[in-house]
Amino acid sequence: MSDLVFHLARGGIGVCVITSRGLYDDAEANLPAFETRNGVAIHRVCSARFGRRSLIGRAIDYLSMYRSFALAVWRLARAGDLLIVKTDPPLLSVALAPVARLKKASLINWLQDLYPELALKLGVRALTPVAPLLVAARNASLRMAVCNVVIGERMRLRLEALGVAPERIETIPNWCDDELISSIPPESNPLRSVWGLQGRLVIGYSGNLGRAHEFATLLGAADELRDERGIVFLFIGGGHLTPRLKAEVERKGLGEMFQFRPYQDVSLLPQSLSVPDVHWISLQPAMEGLIVPSKFYGVAAVGRPTFAICDPEGEIARLVTRHDCGVVIAPGDSAGLANAIRAARDNPARRAEMGRNARNLLDRSFRKQYALERWKSLFERVGEEA
Repeated sequence: MSDLVFHLARGGIGVCVITSRGLYDDAEANLPAFETRNGVAIHRVCSARFGRRSLIGRAIDYLSMYRSFALAVWRLARAGDLLIVKTDPPLLSVALAPVARLKKASLINWLQDLYPELALKLGVRALTPVAPLLVAARNASLRMAVCNVVIGERMRLRLEALGVAPERIETIPNWCDDELISSIPPESNPLRSVWGLQGRLVIGYSGNLGRAHEFATLLGAADELRDERGIVFLFIGGGHLTPRLKAEVERKGLGEMFQFRPYQDVSLLPQSLSVPDVHWISLQPAMEGLIVPSKFYGVAAVGRPTFAICDPEGEIARLVTRHDCGVVIAPGDSAGLANAIRAARDNPARRAEMGRNARNLLDRSFRKQYALERWKSLFERVGEEA
């Protein structure tokens, strides 16, 4: 979102962002209520802070945010404005679509995921009794929008199946900063040296390991490879499943094969993403079309192959297979993953070829500038139709 709004502001378009005063990885943060940054007016609203530890606490936080966001939109929006609504907190469009209609603003939903289906697939049973009501309200907000931007073709198909008119759906994949992020050779990467990874084959993961992902396949492969020296699994980031992964690594006695590092500053992304020789990405097959693992774009930017542990017919798996930029592993096939890791270790030329294919794919189809221009074209079209 920051990339998009700053790009629009540089083009002379007035942009206002409404967000919270907290930070994703700092529950105690209390950012200023208002500031202007790079020509963008940022309005931050207060909300309850019961946190992510309990479903009830999270629900109270969400309801508080819905109210705060709706009041802020009511105060700031003007007739003819474009209101772009993201999906964090979930179902935010349900709260803001009526406000947009009353204020005569054009609603654009930017769907990073689909709720409540995602929560239900993840086993949040407390939502089951009210799921039909939530789906109906969400679908109404999709139909009220002048456009719904999805980040993958499988997600587009899901919206069409929900009855959203195809002409009201636009597919614009996510992106990374492909101008900043590029490959750094192992011998020139200071992080690889500092972390003691010289001369090893590094299988990396960068970002959030959440409920929609899985690590059992990787853990099984590591167990199979435990007697083969020179292989390290590097995890950079956090997320709901991270403590479980750490606990299982210790329980199985695999500690020497794993390194865990915290989220890195954005300025270090070229280095941190370039540390691994291969990255792994996972997604439970039931999640296809509900979310898209956008980690893939950063991996491609540094010219590294992807081991995609997901549905072979999924969004990222199809890209990996069609463009020969990695290996697709069915979830649960630990032996197949172990063999892919051995092949990557034993054939560095092939590994480098898949990495080049990944970067070439990014440059052809998924550059940040392409996505930003598609957004700008969308805004121009919506403005003409309004």
